[in-house]
Amino acid sequence: MPALKLVIGNKNYSSWSMRPWLALRANDIPFDEVFIPLYTDDPADKDRILSFSLAGKVPTLVDGDVTVWDSLAIIEYLAEKFPEKKLWPEDPASRAHARSISAEMHSGFAALRNECGMNLHRPIRAVALSDDARANVARIQQIWSECHQRYGGPFLFGAFSAADAMYAPVVHRFRTYAIEVAPPARHYFDAMLSQPAFQQWTRDGLAETLIIERMEAL
Repeated sequence: MPALKLVIGNKNYSSWSMRPWLALRANDIPFDEVFIPLYTDDPADKDRILSFSLAGKVPTLVDGDVTVWDSLAIIEYLAEKFPEKKLWPEDPASRAHARSISAEMHSGFAALRNECGMNLHRPIRAVALSDDARANVARIQQIWSECHQRYGGPFLFGAFSAADAMYAPVVHRFRTYAIEVAPPARHYFDAMLSQPAFQQWTRDGLAETLIIERMEAL
């Protein structure tokens, strides 16, 4: 069988690329990585992205004749294709909980995204956050704390799952922007920092040299 292909952007900046990449790597699902740099103003780069998906964005998963774009859609596809990997919890109630918080991450937390863009190279320092961004931070930590209380950790639903892939980039945002993590949520924060696939993505991102000026302004 031909290998899966995952088309991603810069590991230093692309939080949406990180999510399905982690779902694959942390669950030992073989795939070929196709890197296309973002925001280069080079028409060839844009054309390469369009050659994989007419949506014109990354990430995109290619599985033979099947193309899937959007991080959460890719993760759902992987969960169906590799049921033995148990990307979602087996218990129906826990699975519903995991899907709910993943969808909340997928569609929400706009203020935090806008004010604390992902940039692994950025020197660690705090910024003044808006009320909306602080509310986002509080809600995320509430989710982490509740999951730890209900499922015992080390990850959101015990073992590493699709939900962890969705929340992983936020761990980088909290670290980069020196956002204080309260003790009930710290268990999860520390577990993600020590997760091998998370660490591999981080090393790869720090090794990148391409600078996107619009991301450096944050």
